[in-house]
Amino acid sequence: MAAQPKALGSDVYMIDTAMSGYSGITAAYAILGSRPCLVETGTATSAPVVQEALAGLGVGADDLATIVVTHIHLDHAGGVGDLSAAFPRAQVVVQDAGARHLADPSRLMASARRVFGSAMDSLFGELLPTDAARIKTIGDVGTIDLGGGRRLEGHHTPGHARHHLGLVDSVTGDLYVGDAAGLYIPAQDASSTTGLDSSGAMGQMLPGTPPPDFDLELALASLHRFHDLRATRLLFSHYGPITAVDDALDRAAEEMRLWVSIVRDAWQEAAGAFDLDHAVAMVRDRTRERYADLLARPEVAAKFEALSSAVANVSGIARWLESEEKRVREES
Repeated sequence: MAAQPKALGSDVYMIDTAMSGYSGITAAYAILGSRPCLVETGTATSAPVVQEALAGLGVGADDLATIVVTHIHLDHAGGVGDLSAAFPRAQVVVQDAGARHLADPSRLMASARRVFGSAMDSLFGELLPTDAARIKTIGDVGTIDLGGGRRLEGHHTPGHARHHLGLVDSVTGDLYVGDAAGLYIPAQDASSTTGLDSSGAMGQMLPGTPPPDFDLELALASLHRFHDLRATRLLFSHYGPITAVDDALDRAAEEMRLWVSIVRDAWQEAAGAFDLDHAVAMVRDRTRERYADLLARPEVAAKFEALSSAVANVSGIARWLESEEKRVREES
């Protein structure tokens, strides 16, 4: 049975999308009101879970006004096709660069199958196409009408992915960060509305730097943009809310820089023969003490590794380093 949505205040509810049967790693958010909105869909296999949660909140097939995704990676947007069919009046909102992949997911799915192979179906399922006429796009900035004068403001925030949006609620100041700030793993006794433990401390932050789009400079610029938005709370797709906004954004930048620094060391040691396994081992060795609290919860560490593996994140950084090296050669 699916977990009940968690009320976060101001008609905002967090829905655990239960990716691959795991709880507590992937979240969608419902914003209720005269024009109900769903932020993120989870995977295609999560679509029934999300639909059931929305029904429990009183959102019927004809009620949902908008489905918006922060980006088109399958743990965030894999359920768009299923849910747009289940909610036929809902407009689907995505950043410009992602729209064509929702209308025709064939290239995206083929690429994902090359990466995940036989695990694709159990991890994500099949992203179904969405009628292009129902898709609205946001470029650098744009707005989504939530009704009653309330709106979501979309801000293009590439770095994790070129089709990434950050979304700000005009009433609450909540900022839906997608993966632009990486992953947030709450402390064991974290509050469901603040994300802080009983002493006010944060949980663990991890970077999200997968190929093919990771770009450190763009990612850091996106975090600066988030700082400038002066949000009151961050709502992570992985996983949950946190009120320590500036601290979390600073930590996100710190984690990115740290991983890039370690992979750069491995890259330079390799001298043209980069060894991915060695680089991953270096990252794990140099961060073991830093992530001791997380590693002390092996079941939690394992499910987040399944979601965002060290191999994928190191691969994304290595790809960026290669592109930077090529750019420098061409400019010299």
